[in-house]
Amino acid sequence: MRYGISSKSLGLLVVLGLGALPGRPSVAQEPINMNAYQLTFEENFDSLDVSAWGERSSRWIAHTPWNGDFGDARFTDPAPDFPFTTDQGILKIEARKGEDGTWRSGLLSAVNPKGEGFSQQFGYFEARMKLPPGKGVWPAFWLIGLDRSKYTAEIDVLEYYGRAPYEFSMGFHIWRQAQGGENSNGGYWKTVQDGILNSEYHTYGVDIQADKTTFYLDRHYLWSFDTPKEFHMPFYPLVNLALGSGWPIDETPNPSILLVDYIHVYKRKPADAAN
Repeated sequence: MRYGISSKSLGLLVVLGLGALPGRPSVAQEPINMNAYQLTFEENFDSLDVSAWGERSSRWIAHTPWNGDFGDARFTDPAPDFPFTTDQGILKIEARKGEDGTWRSGLLSAVNPKGEGFSQQFGYFEARMKLPPGKGVWPAFWLIGLDRSKYTAEIDVLEYYGRAPYEFSMGFHIWRQAQGGENSNGGYWKTVQDGILNSEYHTYGVDIQADKTTFYLDRHYLWSFDTPKEFHMPFYPLVNLALGSGWPIDETPNPSILLVDYIHVYKRKPADAAN
C-alpha cells in the first residue's frame, strides 16, 4: 500500500483471510461510549493551519513526514485555493488534472519530519467525512506510529476505492521489511448501501487500547483484533485524497473533492471519572 505492497494485493489478502489477526464483527457489540472519553485533539476546520513541511510550526504539513508519495496524484504544497480550502467548517481536499496532464491532490499530516506535532498513545481517533464519487478515487484516513526506527506501524481507519461505492476497508500494517524482518497485515471490508458514503457524512474511527484495537462506523462497532506490542506507541493522524491504487484513473472525475468535517482524538478518562 504505502510501504511496498499495493492496495490491490492487500485487498486480495484480506478477502482470502490471509495475514489477518483474529477478529470478527459481532452484532452483540455496543456502540462506543463517548462519555468514557475526553477530547485531546480538536480540528474542526473553521480555518486551516498548514505549511508544506512545517517550516512555520503549522498544525499540519502537506506531505508524509518521510516524503513518501503514493498513488497517481502528486501531493502538492498548499496554495491559496488548492488543494485545500475551508468553507463553513468543512475542509475540501481537491484532486485536479492540470493542463500538463498531471493529477495533483492533497494530504495532511499532524506530524512533521522532525517528529513535532500531535501524536497520542492509545485513544479514539475519528474523522467525519463525505467521500468523493467516481472510479479511481482513493481517499483515506489513517494513522502512523511515531517511532519508525525499527518498523513502521500503520492503521488504516478508512480506505475507499471509488470503483466500488458499496464498500470500504479498514486494516493495519507493521512494515518490518526495510529493517530485514517480515511484514504483518490484516483487515476487514465493510459493505454498505451503494452510494451513501458519497451522499452523506459518516464518522470513521478506531479505538487503540493496550489490549484491543477496535474500528467503528458512525460509532458502531465493525471489527477488532488484539493490539500488537508494536502499537504501544504514540500515533498521529493523516488524511488524504489519493488516486489509483493500481486501478485506472482514466474515468476519474476532474476535479474530485473529499469533504472533511472534523478530525478529533480522544483519550479514555480514568475509570472513576467515566462512571
